[in-house]
Amino acid sequence: MRKVSLVLLGAFLGVGSSMVATQTRLLSGTSAVAASAETYRQLSLFGDVFEKVRTDYVEKPEEAKLIEAAVNGMLTSLDPHSSYMDSKSFRDMQVQTRGEFGGLGIEVTMEDGLIKVVTPIDDTPASKAGILSNDVITQIDEDQVQGLTLNQAVDKMRGPVNSPVKLKISRKESKDPIEVVLNRDVIKIKPVRSRAEGDVGYVRLTQFNEQTFDGLRAAIDKLNTEIGADKLKGYVLDLRNNPGGLLDQAVMVSDAFLDRGEIVSTRGRNPDETQRFSAKSGDLTKGKPIVVLVNGGSASASEIVAGALQDHKRATVLGTRSFGKGSVQSIIPLGGSGALRLTTARYYTPSGRSIQAKGIEPDQEVLQEVPDELKGKDETKGEAGLKGHLKQKDTEERGGSSAYVPPDPAKDKQLTAAFDFLRGIQKGAANTPKAAVPN
Repeated sequence: MRKVSLVLLGAFLGVGSSMVATQTRLLSGTSAVAASAETYRQLSLFGDVFEKVRTDYVEKPEEAKLIEAAVNGMLTSLDPHSSYMDSKSFRDMQVQTRGEFGGLGIEVTMEDGLIKVVTPIDDTPASKAGILSNDVITQIDEDQVQGLTLNQAVDKMRGPVNSPVKLKISRKESKDPIEVVLNRDVIKIKPVRSRAEGDVGYVRLTQFNEQTFDGLRAAIDKLNTEIGADKLKGYVLDLRNNPGGLLDQAVMVSDAFLDRGEIVSTRGRNPDETQRFSAKSGDLTKGKPIVVLVNGGSASASEIVAGALQDHKRATVLGTRSFGKGSVQSIIPLGGSGALRLTTARYYTPSGRSIQAKGIEPDQEVLQEVPDELKGKDETKGEAGLKGHLKQKDTEERGGSSAYVPPDPAKDKQLTAAFDFLRGIQKGAANTPKAAVPN
């Protein structure tokens, strides 16, 4: 079986988490290792158990599902990020990687068992049809939504471009349900959002898909023009609650702020599988100061960027400790039967540190004021809290931290602290990035 060039860098952070792959080549081939005679005896045991279940179980089981469950059980026993993906899950992962699909253009969440609109995406069928934030979707093409999972509801709304879908919507301001018919269109997820905040450029990365670096470059150009190169004090790079994504995009985003030096290395079981990724000459920001915001929801590819800029003292990392996912997963397609997602390497920051089950410690810790009703619910378990996670050797593991970001920017203490830092207003916190950890 040939291992193909796909690497996963997302983290399990809940329903909306990102699990995507990169085209960066990794583990193009490995030497086969012969299984022992005892292993073959155990496989014979598996065959015996399978046959007994197939013939004697109280009801006739689906044999394909039995095999899939057995394969997935084997993989999930390894660590939280190894698993089997059936053909549909594999296709969904590829859709997330591209950041482009046929759909309606609404960000939704599940709240009290209901599918609620977070926001319609600009210039999509949803926004053009007048769908609003906080609308509750009660019906999709005559099918009741109540009882569906969030993923099932999303699957029903996605589909071939130009195909119609009818939604029934409940809105607080309207006594009667609202029915709309929309034609699906090509939806492009915009992973980069930016705005000028006076003399500071604010750039938010929500995920690392195929469009992230191009979006970042366009945002930097726009902010530089809008604010003016002579007036611009620096940039805030917001990676909070960004669960990860493509390795090659994480490398390119890091490279956007670096002129030279290593960005990240990946080290597998065999020494010849080690790969190192280095920056190329050219800093898109021309050396302007950078503040990187992280919290307990910043994972994997986000941690690669934060770790690289922190180690090179190119940016000040501000917020709370990140998630701590320092492992890499390779994707191995299995013909028409889905794909194998297997943890194959750890990654290391330029100074040689692994953040697995530890996370990135900010240079400046800034806590948010969490509403009473959300206290305790804002804490992430972090990688160290996941059952069966890869252990760190001879180093202290750490749990998660808060992943709360106030919806009102005026109440966002971390964002305010970042703007103050760039404007030279220090409020009792050290303003020098920590020294890189020696290799």
